[in-house]
Amino acid sequence: MSFFKKYIGSLFLTNRLYAALALCIVLFVTRYFLVWLGIIPFVAFLIFATIMVFDYLLLYASNQHVFARRSMAERLSNGDENGIRIDFENRYKIPINLEVVDEVPHQLQKRDVFFQLQLKANEQKHLIYQLRPVKRGTYNFGTVNLFVSSLIGFIRRRFIVDAPVDVPVYPSYLQMRKYQLMAISNRLSETGLKKVRRFGHSMEFEQIKEYVQGDDYRTLNWNATARRGQLMVNTYSDEKSQQVYCVIDKSRVMKMPFEALSLLDYSINASLVLSNVALVKQDKAGIVTFAEGIGSFLKADRKSLQMQSILEVLHNQKTRYLESDFEKLYSLLKLKVTQRSLVVLFTNFESLSAMRRQLPYLRSIAKNHLLVVIFFENTELKSVFSEPAETLEKIYTKTIAEKFAFEKRQIVKELNRYGIMSILTPPKDLTVNALNKYLEIKARNQI
Repeated sequence: MSFFKKYIGSLFLTNRLYAALALCIVLFVTRYFLVWLGIIPFVAFLIFATIMVFDYLLLYASNQHVFARRSMAERLSNGDENGIRIDFENRYKIPINLEVVDEVPHQLQKRDVFFQLQLKANEQKHLIYQLRPVKRGTYNFGTVNLFVSSLIGFIRRRFIVDAPVDVPVYPSYLQMRKYQLMAISNRLSETGLKKVRRFGHSMEFEQIKEYVQGDDYRTLNWNATARRGQLMVNTYSDEKSQQVYCVIDKSRVMKMPFEALSLLDYSINASLVLSNVALVKQDKAGIVTFAEGIGSFLKADRKSLQMQSILEVLHNQKTRYLESDFEKLYSLLKLKVTQRSLVVLFTNFESLSAMRRQLPYLRSIAKNHLLVVIFFENTELKSVFSEPAETLEKIYTKTIAEKFAFEKRQIVKELNRYGIMSILTPPKDLTVNALNKYLEIKARNQI
């Protein structure tokens, strides 16, 4: 490091120094009119210069300085609050004031990642702040800039720590882990998922066990009862190894953002959670993405690395700007998915006519598979509904908004009329509503 860069380039003057210098200037100007002030301005300036030099030596004379290190997860979770931690250690022999500026990725559009701390001599501290990325991809974190000042506060010394680092942003794996733990411990209802009453039971035999109070008497095994001399019942488990495909439309209709997250990213996060819960429930999970053509196809499976494969497929998806081709989607499913499966289609229809153009292909898919069509409410319209219509323009605007909302409800009825299950959901409730439908289908043994 050059002499200039080390001892001059890192030097910053503070407002406190400018205020003291301004006071000295005022004293000199006043002395011009009030001669009796004598040498007071000169003494004041000498004291000011001495304090400034002393402050400089406090910060620059010692080889010991301040240490900092930023730490975070190896990858960030899209749409979630991710914790960023910075550890500090004051290696000076004096107390210091510390100002911290972290250079966060430009994609986040944040210019206020600024913190102030006070550290005693040899004291260690840390701070944690949250970042919420809303796009997948690679994010570049710059350096951490530390501005150190003594209690005098005339000057500040800048330290640049932590080299720039690239961090990938993946679909919401934090949300995936939360639902995975709840699925394993049968606590999914705590997140708002409905508990669906079973109709009968599945026919996948698990074991014969002794009867205990509360068991369904219809499952009594009389042959085993006669052999053991006590009541024995058959137990059954959920039917396993059913295929669940999350099909994601990534055409231009999925570009619309809500709370800074696009419909495509909402769908990707929900698909990740749904696929993971399906694997926990011993079903097979697969992924299909499409737009004007087929994007990705990952065959449904429940091998140990399937979840990692799903995560990598979803991480690379980008919105296309053309209209989606449902005919190609039908051809792909017809050719490659020969076993009857649960097909969860994430798409968006803004009008009844747009849905009717694709209805023949949806009906064809529904003949071979159990199809669930998930599309989105336009939650921005709620603000239009709540405003009073006081002018003619607002009356027209409100009427058009209500027409859009009505057509969304009509789409649900039209799909149900042809035996196609559908979900109209606000984007923020997508994951819970999709899981509710999957668990309902499992409970009713529809696949």
